[in-house]
Amino acid sequence: MTEQSSPFQSPIFRNVWIASLVSNFGSLIQSVGAAWLMTSIAHSADMVALVQTAVALPILLWSLVAGALADGHDRRKIMLIAQAFMLVVSLGLAICTWIGWMSPWFLLLFTFMLGCGAAFNAPAWQASVGDMVPRSQLAHAVALNSMGFNIARSVGPAVGGIIVAASGAAAAFVINALSYIGLLIVLARWRSPPLKHLLPREPLGVAIGAGVRYVAMSPNIRNVLVRSFLFGVGASSLLALLPIVVKVRMAGGPLTFGAMLGSFGLGAVAGALGSANLRRRLSTEGIVRSSTIALAIAIGIVAASSVMAISLPTLVVAGAAWVLALSTFNVAVQMAAPRWVVARALSLYQMSTFAGIALGSWLWGLVTHVEGVRFALLVAGGVLFLSALLGYWRALAETADLNLELLQRWQEPDTAVPVEARTGPVVITIQYVIAEENIIEFLRAMDERRRIRRRDGANDWKLLRDLANPEIWVERYSTPTWLDYVRHNSRLTHEDAVIPKRLHQLHRGPERPVVRRMVERQTGTLPTGQPSEAHDLAEPLTDPTRST
Repeated sequence: MTEQSSPFQSPIFRNVWIASLVSNFGSLIQSVGAAWLMTSIAHSADMVALVQTAVALPILLWSLVAGALADGHDRRKIMLIAQAFMLVVSLGLAICTWIGWMSPWFLLLFTFMLGCGAAFNAPAWQASVGDMVPRSQLAHAVALNSMGFNIARSVGPAVGGIIVAASGAAAAFVINALSYIGLLIVLARWRSPPLKHLLPREPLGVAIGAGVRYVAMSPNIRNVLVRSFLFGVGASSLLALLPIVVKVRMAGGPLTFGAMLGSFGLGAVAGALGSANLRRRLSTEGIVRSSTIALAIAIGIVAASSVMAISLPTLVVAGAAWVLALSTFNVAVQMAAPRWVVARALSLYQMSTFAGIALGSWLWGLVTHVEGVRFALLVAGGVLFLSALLGYWRALAETADLNLELLQRWQEPDTAVPVEARTGPVVITIQYVIAEENIIEFLRAMDERRRIRRRDGANDWKLLRDLANPEIWVERYSTPTWLDYVRHNSRLTHEDAVIPKRLHQLHRGPERPVVRRMVERQTGTLPTGQPSEAHDLAEPLTDPTRST
């Protein structure tokens, strides 16, 4: 890749990437301290595995809220608040550990709060990448972010092991707190481009609903969520149970644990560096399927081995497979979502992945408690094989060439009856004249039209056929308010525009399809002398020849 096409040509991306590298370094040192501290103060495998659950669970709980906030508010400010919160929590964790107040559940609480900060930071940061670099560089930028994290993973755990062995877990927690300072400075100095809100900002609940609806009605994104959840369930076993593998099967200490995590991180860096070449050779599905199978085999080898000379190179392979799969999932979601909803789509992806990780970490801890760590790892590897097989039935789509920029051709129509943003419910009908020989193609186009309408906020979508004149077809849908109707039409992308264009080609009337916009009104007795609003508002709101 040439220098001109590198995301590092963007100064803000480069500065945030470097600061994030330092912050990730501190986070990995903290993770070693927390995991090893738990093995010292707890006496059951399930409590050790719950450390990873405490990190993943906040992402499951808060990511969708965080995504809605990141789509509607200043992402830079959200990241600043999240980073500052994590700095304060890290200092609290260090102080409580230093003075001897730490217990297993107290440690899980602090870990959970750090996870909350990460949950609110991640959607804003990931969505901001698309604002920092052009779409053509997005996949490379995501891979560089994964590489940055895993550079830290390749060195941080080993350093963390040395720090924990020499000075205790509290020192690791202090270093993590200090690591947030650089990123806070970079974000404070960044003047991000202001968000352009052509329409009033959606309330939080409405924004969350719009994000869930968009993803639910987008097969490409929905497929990624299913696959990432299953991947998370199986893949979580390795990192959740690695402290137990080191302590029980290898009779090792924090240095051994750090070396094992370092090997995993080294492989992840190699995977990120090689991702560009792999994307030129393999499809999205090919990368995910190959990575999933490789990780399953690596987990099986770790389960069977008690020799570091075998486990360390195996963990290199596991790290490469891990980062290739997760970065490919991330890119697939970003490429399949327009900018107005990308943070919410990413948050739902994170929720699905970390739901799998949280569930898997808890599940494999229980299985280990009953059957042992080797059995748990082997079963987890089997889950990953099943996830790879699912790709033959639900293959991931190629989305890099989709044009998801907003079309921005629609203009709010004039109305004969005055309307306000809250006026509604609004009912829209569009009448087509379709020749008999074109009905099958028309119905196929309408099936996609239905999905797009519902995805972008339409309710009660129906397709009707006139019994007196079989060539007349009427598309009908509604929105809660006039503002929702405006939002709905403003969300059409260039990729979506193919369908209305095809429908207009199939329509054979003398004019364009007839559009009527009406507002529902209840009948009832009006005060004497008042104009009949019920009668007036039953009329179409605009010229029926205007397009939707």
